[in-house]
Amino acid sequence: MRRSHTTRTLPAPATGKTRDWETLRSLIPYIWAYRGRVLFALACLIAAKMANVGVPLVFKEVVDTFTAEKTTQQAALVVPLALLAAYGLLRFSMSLFTELRELLFARVTQQAVSNIALQVFCHLHALSLRFHLERQTGGLTRDIERGTRSIGTLISYTIYSILPTLVEVGLVIGILATRYEASFAWITFGALLLFITFTVLVTNWRTHLRREANELDSAANSRAIDSLINYETVKYFNNEDYEAQRYDQQMQKWATAQVKSQLSLSLLNVGQAGIIAVTVTLIMWRAATGVANGSMTVGDIVLVNGLLIQLYIPLNWLGVLYREIRQALTDIERMFALKEEHREIADAPGAAALVAGPCAVRFEHVGFSYEAKRQILFDVDFAIPAGGTVAVVGHSGSGKSTLSRLLFRFYDVQSGAVKVNGTDIRQMTQASLRAAIGIVPQDTVLFNDTILYNIQYGRPEAVREDVIAAAQAAHIHDFVESLPEKYETRVGERGLKLSGGEKQRVAIARTLLKNPPILIFDEATSALDSQSEKAIQAELERIAVGRTTLVIAHRLSTVMNADEILVLDQGRIAERGTHRSLLERGGAYAQMWALQQQEEETEAA
Repeated sequence: MRRSHTTRTLPAPATGKTRDWETLRSLIPYIWAYRGRVLFALACLIAAKMANVGVPLVFKEVVDTFTAEKTTQQAALVVPLALLAAYGLLRFSMSLFTELRELLFARVTQQAVSNIALQVFCHLHALSLRFHLERQTGGLTRDIERGTRSIGTLISYTIYSILPTLVEVGLVIGILATRYEASFAWITFGALLLFITFTVLVTNWRTHLRREANELDSAANSRAIDSLINYETVKYFNNEDYEAQRYDQQMQKWATAQVKSQLSLSLLNVGQAGIIAVTVTLIMWRAATGVANGSMTVGDIVLVNGLLIQLYIPLNWLGVLYREIRQALTDIERMFALKEEHREIADAPGAAALVAGPCAVRFEHVGFSYEAKRQILFDVDFAIPAGGTVAVVGHSGSGKSTLSRLLFRFYDVQSGAVKVNGTDIRQMTQASLRAAIGIVPQDTVLFNDTILYNIQYGRPEAVREDVIAAAQAAHIHDFVESLPEKYETRVGERGLKLSGGEKQRVAIARTLLKNPPILIFDEATSALDSQSEKAIQAELERIAVGRTTLVIAHRLSTVMNADEILVLDQGRIAERGTHRSLLERGGAYAQMWALQQQEEETEAA
């Protein structure tokens, strides 16, 4: 299959409160699963804020005690001591309840993040091959990273900042309304409405600037990762400067977007500071007037000042908090969009597991296309009896590798059926089907881990002795034992520290360890030199004995001993038969054979 040059990017999330509420509703079940801790933490939050508001109330009484004209010396000593003790107790209670709240919510936050991240990870593995061929790895990982981080940010800011501030606002306005004239409460309430309205409007206006910066950040990250993954290709063509220029262009766009975002943030901060300054001035003017006409004490003006300080310090961060919460919601929405990505291939209701044992495979009049306008396979019909070997040959682009993808059920056919032991694979579980199939691909990609880990990946629960036995059967054990670190040798990114033949032998050992009844050799030797090809080909033929085997090959010398050879031409079976019968027919296969023999003779000469 030829990959499309386009890459898949997630659509930018829709703006608006509707999407935010949908994201919150999706998040709430993960939090509410720990409702006991949540409710206890909220109780601690309210207790902490009541203690916090109680501090200026006690301090007012201390000031009034010392400023009262008729206060006796004994009262001046005893009363402040009791009030100061209450002051200290309230301060300690505020810290105690705050720490209890954070301690209780720590597990809720981390467990919610872990659960969601695990679900997204599992869902991504359940998505079709089409999704993973079209995705951008860098942007995808950045979306997951930002999403998981933003869940903690959202919970932290909501529970530790926004909710406590709202509780404190209610308590402060209640105190001002009950203890003093109504103008204090109305000024405070009006200022809060103006402050919140201004903050929300400006933050919403600048949200698209932050989103644009994030999109450019993901694009730059994707470009960097793509370039680093293809490190060798960059070196082959001496394109380091070209890659640096492309990356720099993306980073310059990101930097410009960040500057615009900072300018809008400065406007927000200046506007908030102006509203707070005017409000505090009005309140203190009313309090000073009250002290002057005798309706308020010096302690009252201290109390009002203390309440305003406690109120506006957290409010001063409201713009930052609201912006971060909106951004967190946006990032979480992108991650949830991954979780909601449609699973193109899913188990049918009531799908049965494939029974262990010998397997017969049949492609029954299969028609398939990756895209509606370009069909790949046309009425492909053949069978592989249990323990038999069928080889498929043909030119590049004829649809050979598509057969292996259909057998693995990475895609579903549009017409016909792929059957194993007479059952359509769409009616059996994907896990049991894939457990029965082993593959040695053309390009073996290994994990950046040890040789032991990469072989054991075929059957993770296998013991070390089984891994060594598989390595011996694949004729790689002696090579591994010759290495300084033996089976603990790390193979590097994608196995680049090993040669092509060594990687193929690791792949063979891994497949042998899996011990599947069905084998697929997808051009397993095409990337090797003639000597390595002959050695590995002998091993492939040996491990195929007694297994149902599909061999996809370009070099005809590797399929001479197959029970049946299919010649695929532009998605159709043009010829079929044994190696000898196809040569005697003198058709396309015979021409391909003659051409390859000529090429080999030329190379030998």
